Amino acid sequence: NSRGSASLLKDSISFTEVSATGLFEGHDLLRRGFTSVKNELLPSHPLELTEKDFQLNQDKTNFATLRNIQGIHAPLKLQMEFRAVKQVQRLPFLHSSNMAMDILRGNDECIGFEDILNDPSQSEVMGEPHIMMEHKLGLL
Repeated sequence: NSRGSASLLKDSISFTEVSATGLFEGHDLLRRGFTSVKNELLPSHPLELTEKDFQLNQDKTNFATLRNIQGIHAPLKLQMEFRAVKQVQRLPFLHSSNMAMDILRGNDECIGFEDILNDPSQSEVMGEPHIMMEHKLGLL
């Protein structure tokens, strides 16, 4: 029964966990630090929660300021543009930098941490295109 084994494969392996080095990659101490239960339950620093929601808080502040200056139409138009940009994506086996979102937020001329030391799951190494498309379409 090939369909049954494929559904087991789909349930047991997440394609976001598959990286360029393979399924059996070790724990990356430089990016994730030491593992402990306490670190998974509580933030390691008091500012971690505010940094996690930084972009959301900045967007809310910008929308409120824009509403006070230009009226209700300006933040609504910008929110519609954000939603339209989020819907446009590349195929699942290609990394999407989402440059249009960076341009809307004004981050296109800024060099940040993620530009230099990016997450390995967003590397330029392409995965298996057929398997990833079948997984996205729910065929696997």
